[in-house]
Parts: sequence; structure tokens; C-alpha cells
Amino acid sequence: MEPTVYSLESALVDVAIDVPALPERGGDVVATGTRIHAGGGFNLASAVARQGVRCVHAAPIGVGQYGDVIRAALAAEGIPITALPRTHGDSGFAVALVEPDGERTFVTNAGVESALTPEDLTAIKPVAGDAVVVSGYDLAYPGSGPVLADWLTSLESGVLVALDPGPLVLEVPAYRWDRVAARLDLLTVNQREARLLSGSSASGAALLGAVPAAPGVLVVVREGADGCVATGGPLGSRVVTVPAPVVPAVDTTGAGDIHTGVLLARLVSGSSMDDALTAAVHAAAIAVQYPGSATAPRRDEMGQPEG
Repeated sequence: MEPTVYSLESALVDVAIDVPALPERGGDVVATGTRIHAGGGFNLASAVARQGVRCVHAAPIGVGQYGDVIRAALAAEGIPITALPRTHGDSGFAVALVEPDGERTFVTNAGVESALTPEDLTAIKPVAGDAVVVSGYDLAYPGSGPVLADWLTSLESGVLVALDPGPLVLEVPAYRWDRVAARLDLLTVNQREARLLSGSSASGAALLGAVPAAPGVLVVVREGADGCVATGGPLGSRVVTVPAPVVPAVDTTGAGDIHTGVLLARLVSGSSMDDALTAAVHAAAIAVQYPGSATAPRRDEMGQPEG
């Protein structure tokens, strides 16, 4: 079986609203555009698939209008769904307010994706050489969180376990975070999340070194227009800094998921860590130039050397 990335990141629908600026509390603003499309875990899964790597979406999907959007999007990318079919309840959605510089602010309404069950996981059996990725949203949910924590700690050695905590990084109960952190191979965070975890206001290598992680865990801090920095894991004490190309940012929604998806796809394909990090930054820089969240490029569109 070819190496596989199993995504436990729940998919939902993004309702993106372009605004000239965020309104003040109690105020209003006239939107300049809107889009509705699959988002959340779909951003990452589609990024993996577009690198030519097998991806399996293992989180629940609802049966209403939002679930239909997600299923259609996954089918178009050739990504199988393994969670048990739901008989009632829809998938959730996130309202994303996108400002002119591409920055986005979210309000999320969870759906059936927040209630993963042990039975949903019986259809997937990751083996050494595969990767499993989860989000902080799913660890924070009272339904999915305990199930994921139990399951992740049971995975065999050699399965790469990755966590992207996301905006809810401080909402994951400490005891649950500690259980999962002990099994992690990769922790990837943006600057805001790194600062929340560490209590540091630094940037670059100084911020990277402040992020708490177990020994041997690869820590990646995504720094937006400045690229990313990484250390730990196969890098040991070496710090890798990958600058991003200068591009006009239209919409940064999903850029972190795309970075993580491409990074995992390259790693399970055998790329070196340096090459995988460079490809991830390059893919995210391409993606932010287009409106929408699932804008990851295909491997042959990246102009990157194989490796």
C-alpha cells in the first residue's frame, strides 16, 4: 500500500465574506463579496491529494446541505471518506471575515464533525510510513476530543502523528493536550498560536525555541509572509529558516492547512525535511494569491524540484 495521510481534521463549509474592515462591536459593514465552499479539514486533504499522495478523510460528514458540499468536494479530489455515514445532523460551517490584506477572522458553528466515535475509526489502520493529522478544534470538542486522544496514543511506532492546534489552541483541556503531546511527532503552529502556547512575544527562532514540546518533536512555526522556522525531530537542535517569496496576498484562509498538507505529503513521499518545508512554504505562498481556502497548487504547478 502506498504511503497515506489520514486526516482526522474535521471538514466544514466556509462562508467567506470579504469586508473593507472589521466592524466595531455593535456596528455593521457592507460586504464586497461572498463565497461558500468546503473548508476546514478539506483544505488540508485537498493539499495532500494535489501533491499526488493518497489521502483519506476519516472525520464525520453530515447529511444536510453543508455535508453535500463537503462530500462533493472530496469526491472531486478523489479522497475517500471512511467515517460511518450519519443518518441525521448536518456538517458545521464557519463564517470567515476576510479583510483587504487577506487576514481572516472566524466564527465557527460545529456540526456532526465534532462528534467522532470510536466506531468511525475502525475502518482506518495506519502503519509505519503513514501520517495522521488532527486539529485543535477536534481535540477541544467534548465529543471528538477524548476519542481522538485514546486512539492516537494506541498508534504503532513509525506512524507520523501531526497536530495543528489552530485558533482554539488554549481551549484543549490540559490533560487531553498532555496525552496527545506525548505521542506527537510534529507540532505546527502559526505565530499567534506559538505566542499563546509559550507566553512569548518573540518571533523567528526565539519564538520557535519558546514553544513547549516533548523532546524529539518537530516544531514548525508558520510566520505568514516571512515563511516558517522549524527545529526538533529529524532536525535535532538545528534550526531551519525558510523564507517565503514576496506575493500579493488576497486571502490567507486555509494557508496553514495547505502548508501542513504539503509538508506531510512530501515527508511521507520521502523528501528531506528541508525540501519538505521549502515546498510547504512555496505552496502556501501560491495559495494566498487566490480567493478561497482550498487553493493548494498541484505538484506540477509549483515549479519545485522533486525530492
